[in-house]
Amino acid sequence: MVRYLLVFGLLTALFGAAPARALESTPVITPQMRASLVSDSDHAAPGATQRLGLLLRIAPGWHVYWKNPGEAGAPPELRLSLPPGFRPGAIEWPAPARLREGPLLVYAYSGEVLLSVPVTVPADADGLHARAEANWLVCKDICIPQEGRFRLDLPAGSAAPSAEAPLFAAAERAVPRAVPWQATIAPDGTLAVLGSELGPTTIRAASFVPDSEGAIVDAAPQPLRAVPGGLALALKRGKQFSAGRPLSGVLLLTDRAGLPSAVALRAEPGPVPPMFAAPDTPLWRLWALAFAGGVLLNLMPCVFPVLAMKALALAATRERRGGHAVAYGSGVLTSFAALGGALMLAREGLASAAGWGFQFASPGFVAATAWVMLAIGLNLSGMFRVGAGRFAGAGQGLGARGGAVGSFVTGVLAVLVATPCSAPFMAIAVAGALAAPPAAGLSVFLAMGAGLAAPYLALAVVPGLARLLPRPGRWMEWFRRVLALPMYATAAWLLWVLDQEAGRSGLFLALGGMALVALAAFVLGATQDATPGRRRAGVLGATGLAVAAFALLPALAAGPADAGEARLFLPGAEPFSAARLAALRAQQRPVFVDVTASWCLTCLVNERVALESAAVQSAFRDHGVAVLVGDWTRQDPALGAFLRAQGREGVPLYLLYRPGERSPHVLDQILTPASVLASLR
Repeated sequence: MVRYLLVFGLLTALFGAAPARALESTPVITPQMRASLVSDSDHAAPGATQRLGLLLRIAPGWHVYWKNPGEAGAPPELRLSLPPGFRPGAIEWPAPARLREGPLLVYAYSGEVLLSVPVTVPADADGLHARAEANWLVCKDICIPQEGRFRLDLPAGSAAPSAEAPLFAAAERAVPRAVPWQATIAPDGTLAVLGSELGPTTIRAASFVPDSEGAIVDAAPQPLRAVPGGLALALKRGKQFSAGRPLSGVLLLTDRAGLPSAVALRAEPGPVPPMFAAPDTPLWRLWALAFAGGVLLNLMPCVFPVLAMKALALAATRERRGGHAVAYGSGVLTSFAALGGALMLAREGLASAAGWGFQFASPGFVAATAWVMLAIGLNLSGMFRVGAGRFAGAGQGLGARGGAVGSFVTGVLAVLVATPCSAPFMAIAVAGALAAPPAAGLSVFLAMGAGLAAPYLALAVVPGLARLLPRPGRWMEWFRRVLALPMYATAAWLLWVLDQEAGRSGLFLALGGMALVALAAFVLGATQDATPGRRRAGVLGATGLAVAAFALLPALAAGPADAGEARLFLPGAEPFSAARLAALRAQQRPVFVDVTASWCLTCLVNERVALESAAVQSAFRDHGVAVLVGDWTRQDPALGAFLRAQGREGVPLYLLYRPGERSPHVLDQILTPASVLASLR
């Protein structure tokens, strides 16, 4: 009985193991290696694609090489012999590791690696009879060339995963993936990669492995520089490096959690993007650029309503103008410090898409700002009063302590409404600030605030300037009501911005909030001259209405589903995308790129005054200029990465790509028809 059981067990082992052996060839075994040919399916499915692979199980301490071995070694070779009609593809190489061999650096595999090959099975196949020859170099302290011959026979049938299928799935995950990142290789060997997912908060380490030997000095260090939206590696050029040719290979990444990944890259020749060159700008120059940008920001259309209100406040007093100027400047500097700190945090990953004016991409912030502008307008129109005393009168009212507080708040408001506009000189300064260490970056933002507040701080330093202001009088009451008009206009513009961001339902919520704010102003004004009890009741009622209005903000922040699509701000324009830009440039067409936003008043003025003019539109048609519009209203991360690649952190941005020129021509941020036509000529 025991004899029969032994025979039965032997037959079961032989025949039961046959299907498994059919999916893996007889292995070649050496002290350093176990090699075999494997399949991801137990049948050859006619008309399907299946994978065969050379499976190398490597002894500890030994390694084999990648397709580019680096500074030593040779890659494995696999030659398949298949029946007629079977079409094998190329080897799918998993990402390698960078290993040191003494003073040399190589790209290699250790442990276990599967070199997979896709095979297309013909529709009339009656099975798969594969023969393969392979050779490889296995190294430790010495290198040993080895080879093997393999045979694998699979019957025809429907595809079903084999026992080795998980190995193929793991190998597929290890193959470098394709991503829509932009990569350039500069003549000095700087590899720059732009992608919204990249930055100092996401990437701990990175290195580049070229596809071809000699492209770089493999053993040389690759210093990493990561900025929001991109990274750069300083590669040392090899003997086969060519400044005018693309460089392809694998980018090996390690994230902040220590997890590795690999990306397939093809870097086109190009200069180092400004976002990586910004920190080389001396700090004093960033301060100067930021200060000049802040001064010019006073002339931006976004800021005019608040500046007009401030001019009225300064004209209302002649004895404490220095105090008002200092309070206003303090409000400006405090706001710039807060905004700079928020952007520093954004750079650290709290809001990776943030840039200059980022708060205007929030529908809740836009609605709240519109309500504040409405409340200011109603106050200027006389519906209610805020502060001690009236505007009329010589040296009273705003000269009191409440007036200084009002000046501080005016400075805060000036910064909030200024951020949708980017004055000249600010682009490099903001980009440099965001790329610099936190303390240096914050100092750049403070320099920008000092520039915005400079005209009013000058009143505190040079009291004689106050004589240039008109004397207070009855004209101020009339002028005060006139100043309410730009406040109402700004509120209306913000509602239009909100319609672009949050759709009709968001606009409806904002209008409801405006009605509550207006009712609160009416209740407050109607009870201000009443008995103390009625005044307290009026204040409580107005406060309740204001709280009810601001309770609508969470619903706005939720993002209504009917928000509109990205707008095309110019006639005949196409939506911007990096792929479309590359396609148009490949056709040797001139391309004009307008990066704009609904909340950028400077952008809208430029488009109406210059870009939509008949002369410019005619010139675009005559020169065959393709126009691409990037709508940054909702702070699209891909568009934000494109902005940072140009050294900008805000809009507007105008670029003209001329045929045959590698780099674009950057137009001024304040456009005229003449300046656009001159760039075309």
